[in-house]
Amino acid sequence: MSNLLETKEHPPQPSSAALQSQFRDLLKKVGSGTHTAKSLSREESALATRMMLCEQASPAQIGAFMIAQRIKRPTPTELAGMLDTYDALGPMLSPVESDYPVTVFSNPYDGRSRTAPISPLTALILAAADCPVILHGSGRMPTKYGIPILEVLEGLGLDWASLKSLGQVQSVFEQTGFAFVHQATHFAEAEAMVTYREQIRKRPTLATIEIMWSPYRGKSNVVSGYVHPPTEQRTQTTFTERGTDFFTTVKGLEGSCDIARDRTAIISLNHVENGNLKTERLLLHPRDYGFDGTDPALGSVNELLADYRDAIDGKANEISLSAVWNGGFYLWRVGRVASIEEGFEWVRSRLQDGIVKDKLYQTESAIQQSI
Repeated sequence: MSNLLETKEHPPQPSSAALQSQFRDLLKKVGSGTHTAKSLSREESALATRMMLCEQASPAQIGAFMIAQRIKRPTPTELAGMLDTYDALGPMLSPVESDYPVTVFSNPYDGRSRTAPISPLTALILAAADCPVILHGSGRMPTKYGIPILEVLEGLGLDWASLKSLGQVQSVFEQTGFAFVHQATHFAEAEAMVTYREQIRKRPTLATIEIMWSPYRGKSNVVSGYVHPPTEQRTQTTFTERGTDFFTTVKGLEGSCDIARDRTAIISLNHVENGNLKTERLLLHPRDYGFDGTDPALGSVNELLADYRDAIDGKANEISLSAVWNGGFYLWRVGRVASIEEGFEWVRSRLQDGIVKDKLYQTESAIQQSI
């Protein structure tokens, strides 16, 4: 009798062989070749992603699935399923009180190699304007191994990797309106996939998920960068299917959320009403606002940090000009200012009067106190 009760309370778990057999069926669907491959349902895609992240599939199966899915190209439905699993397994910050939607910058995790990242400074600007903001990412990562946002923030004194619990990140977020979710610390399952990315030397679909995912449960403006137009279209359709009701897509520098100054900015303001996508297309010409010029090139980390510190100290340079261009737009996007021009002026003034610098120091202090 006791054995029967134990069986009911603790049902036997599938064996590794059974799980790998189940994954093999999913792999067969996406990896059968150009003419016979089939797309997964949302539920199947969520299951396949869970089995990879939890390493229930074998290493050979995980690598094969990544390559097969890359060749086939994921559908919006498959991306929606993958995001479902990220939401279920990944770290999610709780809602904070704010008059404005939380801006979530979803930048490529493999960093920047040609142009200076602006998002860390843009984030400080938004937080200084009482507009909460979340960044997420990890350390140096294939395929680009570019400078990650985490490294810039650490160079400025914001040691987000020292916060070992999500509760500590939540505390800093509530105090300062600024948060960074570090994958290596808070999402071990996703970080374990980095080894596979190093081996296949190609960006898997997980890299697409990283520029779409939001580690936040409340009302937000999810900003997703892209390089190629098909990526934007897939993002819009995926978000519509998932019911993401407010998001922004940006043809940004190296696929990031950073708006370029050396070309016309292509931005879509998206919201979903009754399951239907409503999009307003913006073409912002930097010269019309006095921002035309060359986007800051990426030199050494020390040079980048020196330029950052000068900008935060209110000194005019290319980094500060790009920060005003980006910060002004994103303040307008969440309704903090009535016009983009007003946003530009707000950022210029706050860099000059030290409000942004104060936010940096406040965040640094909050992190230190939470360790």
